[in-house]
Amino acid sequence: MGQTGVGQLRTATVEDVTELLPLWALLFDEQDADPGQVWWGNARRWFGEVVSDQRVACLPVVVADDAVVATAVGTLELGVPNPHCPRGRTVRLANVVTHPRHRGRGYGTLLVEHVVAWAASIDADRVDLSATPEGRRIYERAGFVLTSAPRMKLTL
Repeated sequence: MGQTGVGQLRTATVEDVTELLPLWALLFDEQDADPGQVWWGNARRWFGEVVSDQRVACLPVVVADDAVVATAVGTLELGVPNPHCPRGRTVRLANVVTHPRHRGRGYGTLLVEHVVAWAASIDADRVDLSATPEGRRIYERAGFVLTSAPRMKLTL
């Protein structure tokens, strides 16, 4: 466990999902989202399946004032080994979020450093992420660089 400011870093437990879902909703500007939405149920199920398997997921949280106030998600993606990823092991860093009342205390940096250390511990070749303009500074300070490959997606 690590500590910064008045928050304490620890690994998420299955019981944390109730506090994590509203934090994740903040990422999508859905702070008033209805917990009955399909994605909430799917996220709850996904979390329950991966929370205890540290071989495929890293789910750190920061606790302050007896509540989960920040989190990040690191997930292992397996692919074809290539010159940029010799073992085919990439960690996807996502859902880095701090509750607005707790921002500016270094929690995002602490979470990113934790996921990067986990990625190294499981022999990942690299860590990939998509950054918002607001979050980009944290990632650049951690050594991430902007690539020329545009991100594309197809929603099914």
